[in-house]
Amino acid sequence: MACGQCHSLIYAGELQHLSEQANLLEAKGELRQARDAWLKGLPLLPRSSRQAAWITEHVAELNRAADRAQLPETATAQPENPWATQAPRRSPLTLSFLLSLLAFIGFYWFQFGVGFGVGFAVLVFVHEMGHFIDIKRRGLPADMPVFLPGLGAYVRWRALGVSLETRAAVSLAGPLAGLIGAAVCALLWWKTGDPLWARLARASAWLNALNLIPVWVLDGSQAVLALGKSERVAILISSLALFAVLRERVFILVALGVAWRLFTKDTPPRPSWATLAYFVIVMAGLGGVMWFAPGQGFGI
Repeated sequence: MACGQCHSLIYAGELQHLSEQANLLEAKGELRQARDAWLKGLPLLPRSSRQAAWITEHVAELNRAADRAQLPETATAQPENPWATQAPRRSPLTLSFLLSLLAFIGFYWFQFGVGFGVGFAVLVFVHEMGHFIDIKRRGLPADMPVFLPGLGAYVRWRALGVSLETRAAVSLAGPLAGLIGAAVCALLWWKTGDPLWARLARASAWLNALNLIPVWVLDGSQAVLALGKSERVAILISSLALFAVLRERVFILVALGVAWRLFTKDTPPRPSWATLAYFVIVMAGLGGVMWFAPGQGFGI
C-alpha cells in the first residue's frame, strides 16, 4: 500500500479522487454517501497509517451527524432565537479571523504607520486567500485565515488523501496571489509616484519570496515534496541566477534551503514538472517586482 523507501502511498491518485468526491458530498449534505466514499479509501491504505485512522474516526462522525439529521422535528426543541443554533458553529471562526486580522493591522500600524499597516495586512490577506480559494475550488474543506501578528498567517485545511502535486499547487497558490498583489502595488506606484505603494510592493514581493524557502512551515517546504532531485537542482540554479542578476539576498536563502533538500530522503516516485514550472515562474515574477520597486530587502 506504500513505497518501502519513500513511504508515499501507492494509490495516492485514487485516494485523492475519493477524497474530493467525499468532500463534495459532505458540502451538499449527503452525509451517508460521503461516508461510503471515504470507506472506499480504507482498502487502499496501510492499516496502521494515520490516514486510515482518520477515515475511521471521520466515518463515525458522519454516521452520528447523519443520525441526528434524521431525527424528527419534535425530538429537539426549537430555540426562540433562530441564531442560537448557528452561533456556536459560526462565531468562533468569524471571531478568530476578525480579531486576529485587527491585531495584525494594529501591530504593523504601530511599527510603520497606518498606511503601511493596513496595506500590508491586506496583502497578507491576499496571499492567504490564494491558498483558501485554490483549496475550495478543488472541493476540499478549509477555514478562513488566522493572522499571527509579527509572524504571518495560515489557512487550516484537510490534506489527507491529497496528492503531493495538489499539495504543492495549494502551497504555491499563496505566493502567486502575493505576486499579483505586489504587482498591483508596483503599478500604482508607477502611476501615482506615491512611495507607499513602492514600499508595499517590495515588502509583499520580498515576503512571498521568503515563503518559497523549502524549510519548516513555509510554502516552499510543501512545494518541493512534489519535486525530484533534478527538479530541485533546477530551482537551485534559478534562485542563484536571480541573486546574480538582482542582488536580492532572499534568493540566496531559497538556494540554501533547496540545497539542503537535495540531501533529504523525501523525493517522490513521480516528480512533477508542472510544479517545477509553477515554482520558477512565481519566484521569477517576485524577483521582477523587487527589481521594479526601489529599495533593498523588505524595503522599509
